Amino acid sequence: MGRLRLLRQSGVSIWLDTISRDLLESDRFERYVHHYGVTGATSNPTIFEQAITGSSAYDGRLRELAELEVGAKSAFFDLALDDVRHAARVLKPAYEASDGRDGFISFEVTPDLAYDDAGTVQQALALWKRLGLPNVMIKVPATRAGLTAVEKLTAFGVNVNVTLLFSVERYEQIIEAYLRGLEQRLDRGRPLDGISSVASFFVSRIDAKAHPLLPSDSPLRGRIAVANAQRAYARQRELFAGERWERLRAAGAREQTPLWASTGTKEPWMSDVHYVEQLITPGAINTMPEKTLFAFADHGQLPEAIEPEPDEVLAAAPEAGVDLGRITEDLEREGIESFCGSYERLLAAIESKLAPARAAAA
Repeated sequence: MGRLRLLRQSGVSIWLDTISRDLLESDRFERYVHHYGVTGATSNPTIFEQAITGSSAYDGRLRELAELEVGAKSAFFDLALDDVRHAARVLKPAYEASDGRDGFISFEVTPDLAYDDAGTVQQALALWKRLGLPNVMIKVPATRAGLTAVEKLTAFGVNVNVTLLFSVERYEQIIEAYLRGLEQRLDRGRPLDGISSVASFFVSRIDAKAHPLLPSDSPLRGRIAVANAQRAYARQRELFAGERWERLRAAGAREQTPLWASTGTKEPWMSDVHYVEQLITPGAINTMPEKTLFAFADHGQLPEAIEPEPDEVLAAAPEAGVDLGRITEDLEREGIESFCGSYERLLAAIESKLAPARAAAA
């Protein structure tokens, strides 16, 4: 796996953009960690919908839960958190080897709370306590309500993965929320060391929205999403600097790590490793679907140098009819709607499996 090793040596952490009981119990996940250099993983409602509804691996536990008269939502947490714990055990050596800077598995608050900051904080704290593991992160969507939740959860010392980030402006607000949370915690005399956070900045979905607006020969095709991410990376480097950050860093604070999400390509004419090759950014994480992981291991390349030149591309986008602000707003809303749909279908599927077992037990 020399290509992946070179990617890691360039300063990029490799996370897997999926988790499931089949993946864990087949030891495939452990093989990715030991042989592919994977040091983390993420989950979301869609991932768990596909995992639980598409496999019989959960059925035995569902029958046990049915006998206990557990509801669908409680059953979902039981199943999913068991997977998270299993993944955390596999990733623990990576967590320890990195001094707690890598080796995380993320679990997302339920999407019905995406616009409810108080509900998000309450559920996230309950999940954090229930898991009780240092190498777990609680995912919170980057809605306006999420800004408040990120600040409060950071002040409580919770590891947060901020998800569904599309715009640089919202990313700046998330960094500000993280910094305020650290400052509140420091002002209360609480320790900052051991708190980790990542910001999951989505990539390919930007181009998927932009490409239909561009002619097939436009030089902007395949470049807008990368430029947007490059500008976000530049702002991250700027905002974690200066006196304000140095005060927090001196107290043990860690930077919030940028994470490139949605890095599998969605266009047949694009290279299947385009977003990995174009976003080799030291200190960042690239979370890849299995297909993209295999593709990069097979034929990925590390260009000698990638000079971020986002301004020229982003300045040309409006002239070409691409309203990036509108696109990122739409993607945030659509992302929440998609996760809500996955969550509702998941609960319905779990209930359909619980009901016969309950009836048989009765």
